[in-house]
Amino acid sequence: MLKRLIFTLTAVVAIIAALAFVKYRQVTAAIAQYAAFQPPPEAVTTVEAREEPWPARLSAIGTVAAVRGVTVGADLPGVVDRIAFEAGHSVREGDILAQLDTRQERAQLAAAEAQRDLARLNFARMQDLIDQGVISKAEYDQSTAEQRQTEARVGEIRAAIDRKTIRAPFSGVLGLRQINLGQYLSGGDPIVSLQSLDPIYVNFGVPQQEAGQIKTGREVRIRLDDDSTLTAGARTPRTVQFSGRVTALDSVMDPGTRNVQVQATLANPSATLHPGMFVQAEVVLGSARSLITLPSSAINYAPYGDSVFVVDDLKDARGQSYRGVRQQVVKLGETRGDQIAVLSGIKRGEEIVTSGVFKLRNGAAVLVNNKVRPGNNPAPKPENS
Repeated sequence: MLKRLIFTLTAVVAIIAALAFVKYRQVTAAIAQYAAFQPPPEAVTTVEAREEPWPARLSAIGTVAAVRGVTVGADLPGVVDRIAFEAGHSVREGDILAQLDTRQERAQLAAAEAQRDLARLNFARMQDLIDQGVISKAEYDQSTAEQRQTEARVGEIRAAIDRKTIRAPFSGVLGLRQINLGQYLSGGDPIVSLQSLDPIYVNFGVPQQEAGQIKTGREVRIRLDDDSTLTAGARTPRTVQFSGRVTALDSVMDPGTRNVQVQATLANPSATLHPGMFVQAEVVLGSARSLITLPSSAINYAPYGDSVFVVDDLKDARGQSYRGVRQQVVKLGETRGDQIAVLSGIKRGEEIVTSGVFKLRNGAAVLVNNKVRPGNNPAPKPENS
């Protein structure tokens, strides 16, 4: 009985040992296979790093502002008696825009003029009497003061009547009418906006690092993207360009953005630009310089630093060569269309990955396929923009 038990236990131990050995061989083989596994190469597109002339320009988003712009309002309270303008029309300096009711003031003016005439007659009599020595100097002075007071009263009423005639303070284009006939206006109530559109200002911000390059008199090019042109029922993108000069720089930096405000002045004879519009401003800083340019899709943006993937001949752990990528940190400059300038980090002639960078890592194998590549145009014109 004991021998049979020992034999059974020995057999069980042998079976367990055999199973453990087989399992060990399987795990060892799987680890070796995993270590030798090479992921398939990623399909990417590439471009050769080349130097191109890069204009020395500074781009910014600008806001159009009127050289002179006001909201014309009522100077004195009164009832609107006449409206002499049309919304959206051009006016000249001094043109009448509106007239408030002045019937009460004109009646007061008639009474004041009568008192003035009487005071003039009394003053003339007093002059004759003072020359004859009939009246005292005090009576003569009293008559003189009364005559001057009546003259001042007439002038005051005439000024009130004139102030109730609202005129254009300068030449420009009117906005929307904000009054109606018979409406009572308090002092300061708006009547209509008036903007002078030619010439016109464009204001834009420049970072403090670039502020030293902006000087009064530098050329500024303004671009307005306008898609209002209709051709055969479809909208055709149209870009309107203007040229002007830097006329002023703000004396302080914006504490929030650390930008300095720059003001450019340009001609606007056709009134294409209106206050409040957003435009693309470009300041010409000097002659062009040669920089390496890449498509924007080639850049791997990250908080710790921007980088690109350079295609090169690499070696794996077994010393075998393969076509792979290495990640290279770069310093970027300005953008222009599909392109971005690279200031440092790569050399001319290197092969740079332009698509598929989001799925790559340092040392990854790649398969270059350049049948379809991303755009690399400094001035692209999308068909359906």
